[in-house]
Amino acid sequence: MKSLKALLAKPFAHYIRKKVYKWASNPIVTQEKVFQKLIESAKHTEFGKDHDFENIQSHADFIKRVPIRDYEALKSYVEKVVAGESDILWKGKPLYFAKTSGTTSGSKYIPITKESMPTHVEAARNAILLYVAETGNTDFVDGKMIFLQGSPVLKEENGVKLGRLSGIVAHYVPGYLQKNRMPSWETNCIDDWETKVEAIVDETLPEKMAIISGIPSWVQMYFERIQERTGKKIGDVFPDFKLFIFGGVNYEPYRNKFENLIGRKVDSIELYPASEGFFAFQDEQEDKGMLLQLDSGIFYEFIKADTFFDSTPTRITLKDVKLGVNYVLIISSNAGLWAYNIGDTVEFTSLKPYKVIVSGRIKHFISAFGEHVIGKEVEHALNEALQQSGASINEFTVAPKIDPEIGLPYHEWFIEFEKEPENMDAFEKIIDASLQTQNSYYFDLIKGKVLKPLQVTKIQKDGFQNYMKSIGKLGGQNKIPRLSNDRKIAETLTNYKKA
Repeated sequence: MKSLKALLAKPFAHYIRKKVYKWASNPIVTQEKVFQKLIESAKHTEFGKDHDFENIQSHADFIKRVPIRDYEALKSYVEKVVAGESDILWKGKPLYFAKTSGTTSGSKYIPITKESMPTHVEAARNAILLYVAETGNTDFVDGKMIFLQGSPVLKEENGVKLGRLSGIVAHYVPGYLQKNRMPSWETNCIDDWETKVEAIVDETLPEKMAIISGIPSWVQMYFERIQERTGKKIGDVFPDFKLFIFGGVNYEPYRNKFENLIGRKVDSIELYPASEGFFAFQDEQEDKGMLLQLDSGIFYEFIKADTFFDSTPTRITLKDVKLGVNYVLIISSNAGLWAYNIGDTVEFTSLKPYKVIVSGRIKHFISAFGEHVIGKEVEHALNEALQQSGASINEFTVAPKIDPEIGLPYHEWFIEFEKEPENMDAFEKIIDASLQTQNSYYFDLIKGKVLKPLQVTKIQKDGFQNYMKSIGKLGGQNKIPRLSNDRKIAETLTNYKKA
């Protein structure tokens, strides 16, 4: 017999779906309202005064007054907020700082305000409710749910709490889920990731797990520990496991490995959360595109990725985007981020409603020879090779080999295989042919004998985990870049080459 909670889930899910699709079906007006409200709310802040928000009436006015910035360029304002000053980027003080790892600036402090915090929680909730509305599946509602996340222990800096986004969100799990959620508070507070995973395995093995959520690479580590302990498939250990929720990286390279670990297929929902905002979630099981969150206090701008490094790239809004174009995502939000480059690139898969996939990072590409290979291209090429060969992988990354001892330079693929292909040469050729088909620059460089076809370097079991541990980034929200334009990661990874 279903619980009252399970019975109420369906009508509530349909109510929320109707509400979501109301703004999704009126996207341009929705975004214009968000834009005007943001400008009005922040015009008396220091940033608003410095950039003449009083006289901004349109997107064109905004472009003239507010340049694109990354964290480094916004840092002088953020430092004032961190120092405890009010009304700098947004009215008052933020509720939290989400602390993230910066590539050039050390730690980054991303503000989360009382206006922006609810949007993170609502989007995560709505993703599950739209799944319920579409599938009618409420079996998981009474089961246990685990969210592999960072520690919820928060520090304080000048009256503002500070922590990882996933740890901050842990404080906002609604009351009706508190009895279902795992792991326990004590286990969640363990800092060392390997110790934490073992404790999570101890806690969850006796339970009826229904939802498992986290970054795929870290969920994989959890699954592997369970399999080592039990000798069973995850689907047999947790027969009630019905839904996998993930974000942070593309799931496709992990799919074969996960289905093998689980022993059966389970439904999945992809999310696009970040410290800077919750941008999109998958709203239909048969559509990999994620519904862009247009009514969440975030105003979106887009710049074509191949023009981003021009002196004055064109900034467009939602009404001018096209399908299949790689765009750098620029946001302005009620957290006090203005024309802010979060570093991600997206591609639209639908314009009615607006749906995106994450295609990569604007700084994570290979263009050592002018090829500008992006994350989406390498992931697509690898998936083709995995499907055709029957191989499966645990992790991978790609870097240029600019000065080999013999022969032409090439792209070096570092792959930790779960199941190796029978013919490695054929596997490499499938990837290379796919890249040449997708990327005309790469095709020209191969045909022109500037580059030779890629080569795979096999990494030993747990090599990527050991690499992440060696740099102090094992677990949590940390993930390895798919692409690098230099050899920094590659040089360390060579220590974990398979003999």
